[in-house]
Amino acid sequence: MKAIELIGAIDGDHRLRAQAPPDVAPGQVRVIVLVPEEDEAGSAWPEGVAREWADELADPGQDIYTLEDGQPVDAAG
Repeated sequence: MKAIELIGAIDGDHRLRAQAPPDVAPGQVRVIVLVPEEDEAGSAWPEGVAREWADELADPGQDIYTLEDGQPVDAAG
């Protein structure tokens, strides 16, 4: 059995759609679906930052800017 890698998508009706190379003959194929999981950095990074910076983020002395500082992004320049 020969293996090739295809990139596909699951649509709203739970059907797999993928484009096979032209040299693959029509007929039945065996499909293994690899569903991406959230990687460690996905949720671990912001949770780690929040944990490490909790004291600084809670310190009112760090609040050096207010809504009155600066200019709105869409302000006439």
